[in-house]
Amino acid sequence: MKKEKKYCVDCGGAQVNHKLTYISIWLSEMVDPYTKWMDNIIPERKLEWIGPILTKTLTFLHLGTITTKPNEKDSFRAKVLWEEAIKRGIDMREFHLFGVGNDIFISKFEGEMRFFDVLPRTKDYDPAGLEWMDNKNEMKQHFIKEGIKVAAGGIARTEKQALKLFKSLDKPVIAKPNLGSRSRHTTTHISTEEEMKKAYHLVHMLSPWVMIEEELSGYVHRGTVIGGKFIAALRREPAYIIGDGIHNVKELIDIENKNPLRDNKMFHQLKLDNEAIKELTHWNKTPEYIPKNKEIVTLGQKTSRAVGGGITDVTDIIHPDNIEMLEKIGKVLNDPLIGVDFIMDDVSVSWKDQPKSGVIECNSAPFIDLHHYPLVGRPHNVAAALWDIIYPKSKISD
Repeated sequence: MKKEKKYCVDCGGAQVNHKLTYISIWLSEMVDPYTKWMDNIIPERKLEWIGPILTKTLTFLHLGTITTKPNEKDSFRAKVLWEEAIKRGIDMREFHLFGVGNDIFISKFEGEMRFFDVLPRTKDYDPAGLEWMDNKNEMKQHFIKEGIKVAAGGIARTEKQALKLFKSLDKPVIAKPNLGSRSRHTTTHISTEEEMKKAYHLVHMLSPWVMIEEELSGYVHRGTVIGGKFIAALRREPAYIIGDGIHNVKELIDIENKNPLRDNKMFHQLKLDNEAIKELTHWNKTPEYIPKNKEIVTLGQKTSRAVGGGITDVTDIIHPDNIEMLEKIGKVLNDPLIGVDFIMDDVSVSWKDQPKSGVIECNSAPFIDLHHYPLVGRPHNVAAALWDIIYPKSKISD
């Protein structure tokens, strides 16, 4: 009888093996300082010609396969990149090691070939920023030096260190893995030492290093910077409903779940689960509470689409100061492709006028499809902006 895999509510829609993730993060942190010398022997640029030869060899040996179009296992991120490549006449192929691995691509346009993992970057980019972009604590230290606003906090390696950090910060605080994304094993609204201990051990299941920082005020926003220029921004909302002054929370959830966009493919159904009850309790509400007309009631803090999160495009209303901040991050990282996550109440207001705002993390392989398929607002073709800097001659005239 086949044993069913246990579903982890703290991983949500992005399930991972806890032990393997923990070991992977630990090994990465321990080994990386001693393997940097290899970058001088095999710099990433050499993969441009080594990669295609290697994939062809593995395919010849029947250890891998190459596909020429998207399949059902590809992420929406890969699909929007591929769809735009097809429009432009870019030949794009995907290599699958042992027939299962995804996100290794080869692209070719007018004789110029690129070999890349997940998303392409320009040939002349400096990979130094990638060494710390995805590490929340290192990013925090770099940004503080550059005057980029971040949440106060740091990393803890033991429960004792976690409690010491907790006591030094304004409450509430948040605990999350120092490496990783998609809100796995993240706890918000931590106000007591007992809650801090529980949150620390929850994160420690995935990561040896636990990031603890003050909880900022507002929504998580994503700003995408390509080639040093701001391209688009969106607001990543946790699961929520909007009151009409008539229906209670439970009834409003049922009404929103009839939204055809919540088909459990791109956007998922809302749930009145333990996470939702915890969030309602935090705001002194119950499932029977009747929200006022246009009152927003959140059902959690995680913004993943897999747990009911939504996306609203805010590109057309973002304040110039916030665009300047995002483009400054692009310069500090000196990377042609960055997804910046930041928290603020209102993106149309300058970050300078929002004391509890700040950058929380950067992503080297952002889900660009978020901009293509918002739940609310106008889509933005970020895949096109990316191909524009990879193959400028492929640009399609407006």
